[in-house]
Amino acid sequence: MYRVNADRANELAERLRLAFDLFAAGEALMRQNLKRRFPGASAEEIEARLAAWLSERPGAELGDAVGRPSRWPRHPA
Repeated sequence: MYRVNADRANELAERLRLAFDLFAAGEALMRQNLKRRFPGASAEEIEARLAAWLSERPGAELGDAVGRPSRWPRHPA
């Protein structure tokens, strides 16, 4: 079993919090972008466009990582 000491656990937790903060910031930036691009859109329309963007992400349809797509979870060969 793999154990993590308290200092390492705190470091990992801080990195995860930072990742969530960065995601929230990116989402807020895209929301503002959509409001500028579609000034007449309602709040519901903006949220629908944001949800579609998060699902489709032009340029990252297969994810952000390099390499070829694979199944998840991976099963041992």
